[in-house]
Amino acid sequence: MARSPYRPFKPKSEQVSLMPNVSGNAINGVGEPARRQASPIYWHDPDSLAHGELQKWFYTQNANDEQINKARANRAEILAIELPGVADNPLQQSAEAWAAQLRAHVQTLDMELFGIVAFRPEWAFTDITITQKWMVMIGVAHDYERIRTAPATSAGAEVIRQYGRGAKAAKDIASWIRQRGWDATPLGGPMAGPVLLIPPAIECGFGELGKHGSIINKEFGSSFRLAAVLTDIPLIPTEKETYNVDDFCVRCQVCANACPPEAIMPEKTLVRGVHKWYVDFDKCIPYFNESAGCAICISICPWSIPGKGVRIIEQLRKRAERQEESA
Repeated sequence: MARSPYRPFKPKSEQVSLMPNVSGNAINGVGEPARRQASPIYWHDPDSLAHGELQKWFYTQNANDEQINKARANRAEILAIELPGVADNPLQQSAEAWAAQLRAHVQTLDMELFGIVAFRPEWAFTDITITQKWMVMIGVAHDYERIRTAPATSAGAEVIRQYGRGAKAAKDIASWIRQRGWDATPLGGPMAGPVLLIPPAIECGFGELGKHGSIINKEFGSSFRLAAVLTDIPLIPTEKETYNVDDFCVRCQVCANACPPEAIMPEKTLVRGVHKWYVDFDKCIPYFNESAGCAICISICPWSIPGKGVRIIEQLRKRAERQEESA
């Protein structure tokens, strides 16, 4: 399989000088046998992070790129949109009615994936308490022709653009809920906010975790971004979906071979008490910082090719059937 043309990768000396003494993998809990909440490591207040100077440095790269700056300006406008106040006299109705009406409203918004999941305390970062009972999950798909240019700045601009779309959808949903008398908190990337987004997205049916550390969705592969809304309106969870992604990722080497810093691990790793696919943070982040956010692994994933996911699922189904017959 093709190896990355960007190897070997050597970080710029100015970035190396900003690297902290502590490993990002240690902060993430690699090798820890006990379960615990995740610790903030990136995309939080940089002044509170060991890797905060690296996060600040990221924004100094490609500072004159027209596409990057246009996408960031558009996202800033979206983030500046003020939410309406919570209306008086909260609407009282069944969870079934809320879920149906919310789904109908979502159909009018600019987003591709929608799910509902009951919030779990372990999804909050360390020392953060979430009181809301539900998460409304949002997925916004990349334009494939743009994201496939990774690691070019055109792909970096596409990532920013989709984070903006996700933030807008989250604000639209939160506003809709607030107008009906219930509080709602929108969450969008890349700043992580108070909670993890990948675990609840998996639980609500967006897909399964892939070797590259991102969700693999049956329709969009890994070529999408997440946003969410925290709320207390009565809701009904959407179903989790599985289609044997592990069987595929164990055998596939596409993303691992394409990763310039060789950060994608070949086997699952123990992380905070769970064996899971994991990307070596210390290897990944230097290249990420120097390449507009990289995105190579999600763009090159076979599942991300439009229309390919459905065919892969069918191949995996037939493979499972053959294994059962020969057992």
